[in-house]
Amino acid sequence: MKSFFLFTFSTFLLSAFEQAAASAHYDKILTHSRIRARDQGPNVCALQQVMGTKKKYFSTCRNWYQGAICGKKATVLYECCPGYMKMDGMRGCPAVAPIDHVYGTLGIVGATSTQQYSDISKLREEIEGRGSFTFFAPSNEAWEQLNSEIHRNLIDNVNIELYNALHHHMVNKRMLTKDLKNGMTLVSMYNDQKLLINHYPNGVVTVNCARVIHGNQIATNGVVHVIDRVLTAVGNTIQDFIEVEDDLSSLRAAAITSDVLDILGRPGHYTLFAPTNEAFESLPRGILERIMGDKVASEALVKFHILNTLQCSEAITGGAVYETLEGNTVEVGCDGESLTVNGVKMVKRKDIVTSNGVIHLIDKVLIPDSAKQVIELGGAQQTTFTDLVAQLGLASSLRPEGQYTLLAPLNGAFSDDTLRMDQRLLKKILQNHIIKVKVGLNELYNGQELETIGGKLLRVFVYRTAVCIENSCMVRGSKEGRNGFIHIFRQIINPAEKTLHEMLRNDKRFSVFLSLVKAADLDDVLSRPGQWTLFVPTNDAFKGLTDDDKDILIRDKNALRNILLYHLTQGVFIASGFEPGVTNILKTIQGGKLYLKTVNDTLVVNELKSRESDLMATNGVIHVIDKLLYPADLPVGNDQLLTILKKLIKYIQIKFVRDSTFKEIPLTFYKINIIESNVQPIIRKEDPSITQLTKLIEGEPEFKIVREGETITKVIHGEPIIKTYTKIIDGRPVEVTEKKVTEERIIQGPEIKYTRITAGGSDNEEKLKKLLEEEVTKVTKFIEGDGHLLEDEEIKRLLQGAGTEYTKVTKVIEGEPQIIEREIKKVHLE
Repeated sequence: MKSFFLFTFSTFLLSAFEQAAASAHYDKILTHSRIRARDQGPNVCALQQVMGTKKKYFSTCRNWYQGAICGKKATVLYECCPGYMKMDGMRGCPAVAPIDHVYGTLGIVGATSTQQYSDISKLREEIEGRGSFTFFAPSNEAWEQLNSEIHRNLIDNVNIELYNALHHHMVNKRMLTKDLKNGMTLVSMYNDQKLLINHYPNGVVTVNCARVIHGNQIATNGVVHVIDRVLTAVGNTIQDFIEVEDDLSSLRAAAITSDVLDILGRPGHYTLFAPTNEAFESLPRGILERIMGDKVASEALVKFHILNTLQCSEAITGGAVYETLEGNTVEVGCDGESLTVNGVKMVKRKDIVTSNGVIHLIDKVLIPDSAKQVIELGGAQQTTFTDLVAQLGLASSLRPEGQYTLLAPLNGAFSDDTLRMDQRLLKKILQNHIIKVKVGLNELYNGQELETIGGKLLRVFVYRTAVCIENSCMVRGSKEGRNGFIHIFRQIINPAEKTLHEMLRNDKRFSVFLSLVKAADLDDVLSRPGQWTLFVPTNDAFKGLTDDDKDILIRDKNALRNILLYHLTQGVFIASGFEPGVTNILKTIQGGKLYLKTVNDTLVVNELKSRESDLMATNGVIHVIDKLLYPADLPVGNDQLLTILKKLIKYIQIKFVRDSTFKEIPLTFYKINIIESNVQPIIRKEDPSITQLTKLIEGEPEFKIVREGETITKVIHGEPIIKTYTKIIDGRPVEVTEKKVTEERIIQGPEIKYTRITAGGSDNEEKLKKLLEEEVTKVTKFIEGDGHLLEDEEIKRLLQGAGTEYTKVTKVIEGEPQIIEREIKKVHLE
């Protein structure tokens, strides 16, 4: 039991020490200073002194290795650590400083002015006597820097004013730096005045924003901490100060209008960067009136000047980012003696301490993005875009009450040729960069379409490390304003106008490749809607290919399809959407793999550089290459084909396995759009008992006789459409799969609804022959959309096998199909 108690007690002590250490940043920094000075002897601390000043710091690692504080060069000093002293003829500081009462300790730490004032004010007897005190003692330099009038008044009335002022620096209990917690409020020995304590992660400890420059000098009746300024009484809140300060009347009006002023009257630890009246007057009048007339914008503006933490100027030794009450952040730093906000010197007066925080007066108004119009969000790298939008009259169309998204290219995206364009054409280009709705980065997903104010639809592509719209990908820097978002893009966005097939047909560089595509019956694939990435070899890739060689390729359609479809992959992959230097593996329609990466902004496929990338089509994207691609693991079994391929492909060794064949690739890898229309029936009756031959297409063709007077109610289950897209959720791409099924119940009516499809094959003709032999003498058939009746001779040829050219067959039903029930089901698949 005893051992258990000891274990528990020791655990408690360890926990207590750990908690104390967690907040004792001053002591940690002091320990680091001792380590840095260990070569100088025992108990020596290394400090940094800002050149040209008397300011000295026990520095953080960051400041130490930068060799600077607040951007100013700092020299290294070695001094005895607090509580130790030198001895003649010995290295370092081997002796412990003598322990005396508080009055005597003031002399030991060099605070002789405070010691002298304690003597003449009759405080000496108290701080030499019994008790336990904490004395925040101003240094000699602190007394010299005190306002001369205040200093004179204190000296002229030592028994009351000076005595009370010194008592204001004292607490009636001993508090070491480890006991001075951040945000703590102590009660001084004068009139219970508040002392606001802040203990920062960089080791700086402040009391009413005065920095402790020499701490923890133990006395027999307390402890002395030397501080860098004389403390003044704190009584008012930030709200009280704003209400009586004439130079803050504009801020006061904005704070009242936005209902923020009351917040600054509540208990807390705030920092207010307060713009003066002059700062408000320097704003363009239109901007100020718009913000002040919009309560949401004015509230955002005022809150953007308030931090929910107390940041004294002496605690800032380098740049740090702080969150404002508005929600966005500001960077607070320093440049020598000056404070900076977002890198700009703007603080006119520092450290006005109140009971609930500190005020720094600034000469500029900070306008948050949330209070800006979307066109005002453009930064220094988007000035070409924003200037052109204004010059071409598009800015006026962005109404304050509207919702927009600007897709702003970087300045470097605008070439001289682009800027010299006819203004009407340039205006159309810019219209393609303004979306009609407000869309944030987290709302974009793969496959999404966004409509511009010019009426164009832009496609969104989401990749692992990039979000792209058409041919251009985003860079960091998206911002949200009062009436919209702005996203930054590397290049000017060029919406697609033509299909892949049309682009190949209109570019003479691709004539050989296109002729092979046509010979392989693949031109339909490149003409239809879809999402493809096509690697297109130029005519240079086919140098040395003779007409005979070409004929050999065309005759072996299966081999030709394998070669061509190795250049095609499903999905749209933009070159700038790939993570630089990382290999991406894409599966082609042929079945082989392509290996892609970007090197120095150039797309590389199978180690071949693309000559031109990201040519956008309405159904995909083209990347231009100057070599024919071929899967390295696919063997050739034909000597003639091997000879031809060796002519064209020299960058890999093509395998030869005699008599090996290429696999067949049926053209079922892409969806055929079904074209539906209504036409008046063309009916020719020979047998009154039979109205028409009806061909119902549901999977394999099925034939059925519909007799006169019959109606059919049929449930048609549409083919399920499975759609996979990527959506940004909480800043990360998440793949979502959705299944959509359409089910319709129809009753046939007086008109014919027909569907053109591809049919054919011996089995179908056998069924047709059987039906014709039994009951049908005439058949109505539609060929390529033009309806006419088959005469006897045509039927005869059809029965003899000559009808295979009729590949477009219609479903003909007497009566207009009437949908009596439709159900569409959407299912999110796991």
